[in-house]
Amino acid sequence: MLPARIQQHLEAIYGIRCELRVTDCLLDEQQARALGGTMRAREELLVREEEGQLELGLFLAPELLHQPADLGAFCEAAEGVSHFLYLHRAASLDRQVTLLELEAQAEVDKFAICALGAWAAGTAKGLFSRLFDEISLRGTLTDQESWRYREANRLARSFCRRLLPVIAARRLDKLLAELRYAYRLGAEAKLDYLAR
Repeated sequence: MLPARIQQHLEAIYGIRCELRVTDCLLDEQQARALGGTMRAREELLVREEEGQLELGLFLAPELLHQPADLGAFCEAAEGVSHFLYLHRAASLDRQVTLLELEAQAEVDKFAICALGAWAAGTAKGLFSRLFDEISLRGTLTDQESWRYREANRLARSFCRRLLPVIAARRLDKLLAELRYAYRLGAEAKLDYLAR
């Protein structure tokens, strides 16, 4: 199943291990709605904190659960899994996460997983353009949500542009070191590092 493969890839990229498997937390539409899901998107992470315990559920539309035919659909699934992993890791470190940080990391994760998936083809520049320049936002977003998605794209774009020469030089060790360093930064330090 695609979410499980995405989780494995992201764990390998960042050198982490999440004992919680995303496939155990997948929700169908009915379950997601019952837990307060809005269904405004084909992926939605649902979070509930109760008595110091964090509960996570991830809704992915059925068409995102298996290998999608297009990059956009694959990236939607990757974004959901990214949110799941990042929030779970932050909670295990007893660290708070902003929505902007969560979205910016998901943008980086989509680029990283796709660039490494196409490593042999050497198509990182075209991928970069598709992920960061050819974007469109859903018309149902609030002004605040639109700002957050655009700002997350801007921050991740800045960071990923700095990775392009590393990818072109075929320096997998340096690429993974950069990705892992940025991943482990939190809050303002992460956003500042991405924006440099």
